[in-house]
Amino acid sequence: MSKKVSRRKFIKTSALTSCGIGLIGSGVFSGCVSSRNRFDIIIKNGLVYSGNGDLPIIADIAIKDGKIADIGKVGESADKIINAEGFAVSPGFVDIHTHTDTNLLICPEGDSRIYQGITTDVGGNCGGSPFPYSDEDFEKQKNQLRHGYEPWQHVDGFFAALEKNRISINYATFTGHGDLRSVVVGNNDIPATKEQIEQMKNLLQHQIDCGSAGISYGLEYAPGSYANTQELVELCRVIAKNDALYAIHMRNEDDRVEEAIEEAITISRQSGARLEISHLKAQNENNWYKAPKMLEIIEKAYSDGIDVAFDRYPYVAFSTGLSTFIPLWARQGSNDDVLLRLKDNTEFAKIGEYAESRIKRLGGGQNVVITSGSGDNAEFIGKNLIECADISHKKETEFIRDILLAENGHVNMVCFAMTENNVKMFLSHKLGMPASDGYVYSPTGKLSTGKPHPRSYGTFPRFLGKYCRDEKTVDLSTGIMKMTKLPASRLKLKNRGTLQAGNFADIVIFDMDKIIDKAEFTNPHQFAAGIEHVIVNGVHTIANGKHTGARNGMILRHG
Repeated sequence: MSKKVSRRKFIKTSALTSCGIGLIGSGVFSGCVSSRNRFDIIIKNGLVYSGNGDLPIIADIAIKDGKIADIGKVGESADKIINAEGFAVSPGFVDIHTHTDTNLLICPEGDSRIYQGITTDVGGNCGGSPFPYSDEDFEKQKNQLRHGYEPWQHVDGFFAALEKNRISINYATFTGHGDLRSVVVGNNDIPATKEQIEQMKNLLQHQIDCGSAGISYGLEYAPGSYANTQELVELCRVIAKNDALYAIHMRNEDDRVEEAIEEAITISRQSGARLEISHLKAQNENNWYKAPKMLEIIEKAYSDGIDVAFDRYPYVAFSTGLSTFIPLWARQGSNDDVLLRLKDNTEFAKIGEYAESRIKRLGGGQNVVITSGSGDNAEFIGKNLIECADISHKKETEFIRDILLAENGHVNMVCFAMTENNVKMFLSHKLGMPASDGYVYSPTGKLSTGKPHPRSYGTFPRFLGKYCRDEKTVDLSTGIMKMTKLPASRLKLKNRGTLQAGNFADIVIFDMDKIIDKAEFTNPHQFAAGIEHVIVNGVHTIANGKHTGARNGMILRHG
């Protein structure tokens, strides 16, 4: 790879080199090495961003045995030399909020992740993880295979499947509270007894002992939503004891969002657990004005000593299941129980009223777009509720019922319900960081269907290109810190998140002028522009914009 540097850029980067001389001896970058040493890879002459938020310097990076051996002037002795002249070099991006789990078994290359510069994904968010299973459920599927792997009951079994499969990105995961509660309490709206809370705590401790990064709550989803605050506090005492992290999809993100933030902070204050607020948002136009107050509540908690931060995707639309148009009382029990309520005309009359109120609060059916469907329902993919109702000659709520029944309750949607001003406000805040809330997809094969939210393909290049470079919402050094060191520090990842001698060599080389997302709501399965090279644990995984086939990712276990 080669790229000429303009005179203006040369003067600018030369000045930055002078600024960086002091950094070389500061411990952020190590000194030079002798010419007799040989490295696996040398990245030459890149504009190096440490991830600490410092000004960048022009330097070489030497890689040996999966780690950064040196940064400075390192000579030419290497198996491979990457010419990064005129390009930015940064730590690999860490996505602290994803739903990456079993899709990584289908596409171990992690296409929609690695092609946007992500070297570490953190799954198990919003209260959902592919573990644990109850003894009863585990026995039922013991003889079945999951994507060709033996079924697992706990996180260690899931990790074993990923390690056997070999993956291209690093992976960590939370334990989903919804799955935890389902195992011990069940799926109905009942309070957990003291004995059941102790069972959940013991089960959670086992997941953490096996390497889970902490717990995630999904309080807008059943069955996690049925937990009271005290149950959540008690579980977070386990998190605090292990210095793990608790992430929360709050109980409400629109009309009662301020109260929901207060609850999240109360859980942290009473348990001592460190808090990550997931995809912070003020949803629906009548709540957009609340964003400054929301930040004020978080800042006050931070100043009071609560270890709190938040993440946010750089888009004005959210994505979730169409089943959220069913009220929580009607989501109790098994999936079959929920479908039976949809079929019952008396029950559906009440469900339909709730769905209609949700559509109204979102600003109308034009703001709700169907993104998945099979067979005859595929024609609705990419169309909004008004269009779907017109095509099917039904009311919007009737269409929702019928497509949910036809798809066994599993239909995805995108809803346009937020404002650009708030996106910028959250992303630029000192406690905020970008995260995708996305999945592993690929433009080809089994994971190429539907029209999923483009955030799965474009979050980090969009943040760098639109918000850092073009709109200057955040300067590039700070932006890179928010994508690397900040999330890595929240997760207590060892020797990752910064470019420093001795750290694992997770590195992204990108074109500062060209980096941008290409995925669109109408055509989401597109890789971003500007990501030239990605190195994962010292192995060249994206080379000149193409996947090398390398699968050198690691399972990052807590502790």
